[in-house]
Amino acid sequence: MATPLSGHHVAVLMGGLSSEREVSLVSGRECADALERLGAKVTRVDAGRDLAQVLAALKPDVCFNALHGEWGEDGCVQGVLETLGLPYTHSGVLASALAMDKAKAKAVLAAAGVTVPGGGLFNRFEAARDHVMAPPYVVKPNAEGSSVGVFLVFEGANRPPQEIVAPGWTFGEEVMIEPYIAGKELAVGVMDGKAMTVTDIIPRTGFYDYEAKYADGGSTHVVPAPIPHHAFEKAMELAERAHAALGCRGVTRADLRYDDVKDVLVLLEVNTQPGMTPTSLVPEQAAQQGVDFDRLVLWITEDAYARGGAGRDKA
Repeated sequence: MATPLSGHHVAVLMGGLSSEREVSLVSGRECADALERLGAKVTRVDAGRDLAQVLAALKPDVCFNALHGEWGEDGCVQGVLETLGLPYTHSGVLASALAMDKAKAKAVLAAAGVTVPGGGLFNRFEAARDHVMAPPYVVKPNAEGSSVGVFLVFEGANRPPQEIVAPGWTFGEEVMIEPYIAGKELAVGVMDGKAMTVTDIIPRTGFYDYEAKYADGGSTHVVPAPIPHHAFEKAMELAERAHAALGCRGVTRADLRYDDVKDVLVLLEVNTQPGMTPTSLVPEQAAQQGVDFDRLVLWITEDAYARGGAGRDKA
C-alpha cells in the first residue's frame, strides 16, 4: 500500500554542536520515527562539522532540520544546505540568523509594530559588577534558545548573577538584559503563516527555565490559554506578524509574556525550529487543532519540497 512519502529519502539532521544537543536528539528521533511511519527512507544524521561531506555522499531528497540552537538554527547549517542545493525544512538563512540574534530580532520586530520588551545588550562583566537596570530583570545570552543561560534577578537582589562571568560561560561577551514582565508565559505556534492557538505555560518551579521546558512534569500546558479574548487574539496576531517580519516559513513558535494585571502583552522571541519532543508545545497545539504528530511532520516535509530545490529566502 502506498504511503505519503513512499520512495522519498529524508535525512533528519539531529544532535549537533550546541548546548541544546540532547533536546535535538529527542526531536530528531521523534520526527525520524514519524517519517518512517509515513513510508520515507530515513537516514538519521548526527550533524557535525563534516555535515556537507556526509550529505553530499547521502544525496537525500530533502533534509528535515531537527537541530536546535547555535549553528543548527542560526543560519549556518541553512547556508550549507543552500550550497548543496538541498531542500530543507523550516526557515532560510536570513530568517534563521535574525531570529537567533535577540537584539537584531527585537529591532526588526519593533519596526514591524510588534510589542517587545525594553532593555538591551551589555558587556557581561559590566552586567555582573552592578545592576544595569532596577530589578526585577532577566539576563540571557543574545544567541541561545531553550532558556539556556537565563537568569531572573528578583526585586531586592543584592547583586547580579555571577554565573555570567564564571570561567565556564560560553555564551558570548554580551548579554541581553530586559525588564521582567510579570504574569503568564504564553506560546503561539504559527504554521504556514497562520497562528494555531495560544498555550498558557505554568512552570512547576515558578520560572520557565530549561528544566521546566523539557523535564517530565516540568510545566503544565493549558491549551487553549484561559486569558481574555482580546489578549488571546492579540497574541495570535503578534505571532503571525513576527513570523512574517522575520521572513520565517514553515512552522515557528512565538514566546510571549502577558501581565494580566496591567493587561500588557509582549513578544519575547520567535523560535524558527521549535521542539518536536513529547513535551513540546507546537505538536500539542497542532493536535488540539486536529493535526496529529505524523501529519504535522508530513506537512513540514512537504512544505520543504514545495519550495523546490534549496528553499531560498525571498527577502
